[in-house]
Amino acid sequence: MKHGVLFIGGPLIIASVLSCSEKPRYADALSPEEAIKTFELEEGFAIETFAAEPFVSDPIMLTFDEQGNAYVVEMADYPGKPAPDAGKGRIKLLKDTNGDGVIDSATVFADGIGDATSLLPYEGGLLVTAAPNIIYYKDTDGDGKADHEEILFSGFFENNSEAQITSLTYGVDNWIYANNNGQRSGVKSARHPATDSLSLAGKDFRFRLDKNLFEAESGAGQFGLTTDDWGHRFFTQNTWHLQTAPIPDRYLNRHKRMPSHSSVANIYGTEDIRAFAISEAPYWRVERSEGRQRQYDAAGLDRTEHVWNHFTGASGGMMYNSGLFPEAYYGNIFTAEVALNLVHRDVINPTREGPFLTAKRAPEGQEKEFLASTDTWFRPVNSTVGPDGALYVVDMYRQHIETPVSIPDSLKVDMDFQKGTELGRIYRIYPEGKRPGNPNAALSEKSSADLVGILAHTDQWWRIQAQRLLVERKDPSVAGKVAELLKAHADPRTRLHALYVLEGLDQLSAEHVSAVLADTHPQLRKHGIMLAERYPALVNAVVAAANDPEAEVAFQAALSLGAFAPTAKTIDALAKVAVKYGGDPWFRKAILSSDLGASYALYQVLAQTAAYKDAIHNQPKFMEELAFTIGASGDLSQYKTFVAAMPKGETDYELGIIQGFAGGVRKAKASDATNNALISTIKSTSFSAKGQDIVDKLTKELTGNN
Repeated sequence: MKHGVLFIGGPLIIASVLSCSEKPRYADALSPEEAIKTFELEEGFAIETFAAEPFVSDPIMLTFDEQGNAYVVEMADYPGKPAPDAGKGRIKLLKDTNGDGVIDSATVFADGIGDATSLLPYEGGLLVTAAPNIIYYKDTDGDGKADHEEILFSGFFENNSEAQITSLTYGVDNWIYANNNGQRSGVKSARHPATDSLSLAGKDFRFRLDKNLFEAESGAGQFGLTTDDWGHRFFTQNTWHLQTAPIPDRYLNRHKRMPSHSSVANIYGTEDIRAFAISEAPYWRVERSEGRQRQYDAAGLDRTEHVWNHFTGASGGMMYNSGLFPEAYYGNIFTAEVALNLVHRDVINPTREGPFLTAKRAPEGQEKEFLASTDTWFRPVNSTVGPDGALYVVDMYRQHIETPVSIPDSLKVDMDFQKGTELGRIYRIYPEGKRPGNPNAALSEKSSADLVGILAHTDQWWRIQAQRLLVERKDPSVAGKVAELLKAHADPRTRLHALYVLEGLDQLSAEHVSAVLADTHPQLRKHGIMLAERYPALVNAVVAAANDPEAEVAFQAALSLGAFAPTAKTIDALAKVAVKYGGDPWFRKAILSSDLGASYALYQVLAQTAAYKDAIHNQPKFMEELAFTIGASGDLSQYKTFVAAMPKGETDYELGIIQGFAGGVRKAKASDATNNALISTIKSTSFSAKGQDIVDKLTKELTGNN
């Protein structure tokens, strides 16, 4: 009950203004001790607070450097846009001074950073994504604070804090990858200002500082990027929580003539996007969803607006590649869901079809999540695997996490998007009874020879740190020892790291690659094919790899054959891949991505191949798309040759080729002279009735364009 005082004229009249007491729309924060009691964790695991306020606030990413030091990025600006040079972002070095496994000290390593979202240890410092830049920070005087700041790249999209450059990840191939969410960006290198601006529209980003290289990469990752032992990238997007990009951009965009250059594959399936929250949907989400559904219904749309328990805020996917958890968890991916207050677990399995990987719920998690909370302030945004093998979950801990631009103004009246900005937690998860001790990595003090030995560690964290340090040191004296690992070590993961250490040390040879091409493990053979592109003399081995019994190896051969000079044997190898795998859309894309695969020469071979003409075995969709690429060439000599050789019957196979060619011609938008010559060629050629309808429509369009 509220009481008010009302004055009328001179007398004082006391009036009671009654208002029904209502339950607050949004709950208040809990202490770390209270919050952890709200968790439901998969059986067999324990969870504890690793860090909390006042030592961390607004944390969004945690990483461990080669010494085992824990660094956290704090994004205090979220969800607002900081003014230039007025960012509130911080990077902190966290310490456990008494050895009890809980952070009790924090030093600000760098601050005043606008939109800082991720960090990566590199050359004794930290790389940081902070749109529009990627920045390098380093402490050169040993006081724990960065005194060196260098902008490495600039020009990244910066108008939405949920869709900016982020998720720095060191790949097994020595490239550093980052999510760009496909945003339009014109990226420049500060170290090489004379280079052209790089367009990233529809793509992600990767770079190598040791080779002075940077380029677009396939994908449209939002917040969350992880890799498996073999270099496959998995990235997160709000709704589709687990995606990959089977074809790297350097292949996919060699030419612009394909029917589609789409690079992203959703490996979880298109239907089952459910998640099982144990918290309640917030008031604003219920109201917004009901309003949207009314609009859909009024418009007669067959569309359902999910209020709750469907992925809408997926972020921070992390693959677990350590030995502390039970064996069944190795290679699983843990994805945070900030809106639903949970962490989801997926099991990754290989397949024989593109995109060669699939994800599904674990047997233990068919109707529940790995970690969930009833606390609506629990905002898991990211996770990482530490040198101790534990899984660390980063909790931004905010009352509201949704960007205000996604919420109607009428619902924002009683929403404080900064509420909780002084709070934040990081949790550590490990198997019950196996609480890890504090990691003491101290890899910087290791000799290069000792680091070579660590390439054989069972945990990915240790192997990748050792590889990175060896590449940074550029110590050629260990090349022989590394080559021995490549040749003889029993673990294929170690052999792969050894391969790329040699590459990073500039000690890789055609002999090394040739040996890898014959490796017993298919993923080693796949990487060998990629590296063989540097050595023209290895073309025969790549041709042979096109017939590899493992589909993903043959897939890589189809991509890499386009890097070699066109010959009868390379064309024949691609033709054999098309015959065997042409029904797979990702294989079709791989073959057509090169000039070799998008050629009339390949069409000639396939058109004369009995297996391809066989109604049971042919792959009409591939021939249609191949015809499209020929039509999209805008090359008059190819046009004339192809029209003369084009099938003239009325089977779906034959009509598909004509239809594909016509579609490619439309895309080419060739000159009037070329189109007029094509029209003349078409008119002097006889087609079946249905084929004639297709070419008549095309000629009318071309005539109208003229």
